[in-house]
Amino acid sequence: MLKKIFSTTIILLVFTMVSCKNETLPKPSSYLRLDYPEAKYVKFENNCPFTFEMNEGAIIKGEKNCGFAITYPKMKATIYLTYKPVNNNIDKLLKDAQKLTYEHVIKADDILEQPYLNPEKKVYGMFYQVDGNAATNSQFYVTDSTKHFITGSVYFYAKPNFDSIMPAASYIKNDMRELMETLKWK
Repeated sequence: MLKKIFSTTIILLVFTMVSCKNETLPKPSSYLRLDYPEAKYVKFENNCPFTFEMNEGAIIKGEKNCGFAITYPKMKATIYLTYKPVNNNIDKLLKDAQKLTYEHVIKADDILEQPYLNPEKKVYGMFYQVDGNAATNSQFYVTDSTKHFITGSVYFYAKPNFDSIMPAASYIKNDMRELMETLKWK
């Protein structure tokens, strides 16, 4: 009898091992898909001494002294524009704009500087692309070097993790470049 129970147990154990085969199959790699609408730009103009084109999907909120907050609610991001008149202080304004960018060097992996020159419109500046887990991924400044100076920075209302915000950061970076390249002084 003991021999029969032992045999039955062995047979059941063998069937269990053979019949319950879980083949592990590799999962195909996938990526988070974030689709943003194709950017369409509209001219923004008010009483300030400049005009520019901005994404029609963004919301612009006026602040005092021709400073603006251009918000992207779905991306939880805002571009902050600051205007300052030049009063024989162009060197200080340039140093302050560069200092603002290089404060992020602690968290940044790399900071790419891209000069912008448009002599026809008298718009000169620098676009900064900040790679890594910095608080801002893109910044710029533009000036005519005699009367006007504008800085722009984008901030996300999320923990800085460049991999997770990269699609939104790239989208807004293109909008910032468009804003910078379409800027005209009045």
